[in-house]
Amino acid sequence: MPLRHGSAEWEGTLREGKGALRIGKELNGHEFTFGSRFEDDPGSTPEELIGAAHAGCFSMALAHLLSSAGHTPERIHTTGKVALEEKDGGYTISSITLECEAHVPGLSLKDFQGYAETAKRECPVSRVLQGTEIRLEVKLT
Repeated sequence: MPLRHGSAEWEGTLREGKGALRIGKELNGHEFTFGSRFEDDPGSTPEELIGAAHAGCFSMALAHLLSSAGHTPERIHTTGKVALEEKDGGYTISSITLECEAHVPGLSLKDFQGYAETAKRECPVSRVLQGTEIRLEVKLT
């Protein structure tokens, strides 16, 4: 399997500086600042990229589990909400909530919840984030 990469560049001090996050070979960066990360200023954050990566990985794992069991999903939409909190004099990602809404004809919510729990546990991004509380909220449409 190919090695995947992301990169970041930061210029200046923590509070007055700015940076750019790049995914793969993407030419345009996602700009981020102290204000976008720790306050409510416009821009991106590393945590948003973690949320997107987790949501994408989970959605693919869930699609695989459902399809393998004969339940073809028409749509899976997942949002990864990453909580960054100040703790013990520093910052930590305290939890990630995966909010998943899917359309899987003929599948009960109870059965869907079971597949989603397995996908949450088994996707590679969940595995790398084992020290973080991962919550799951699911909905069928």
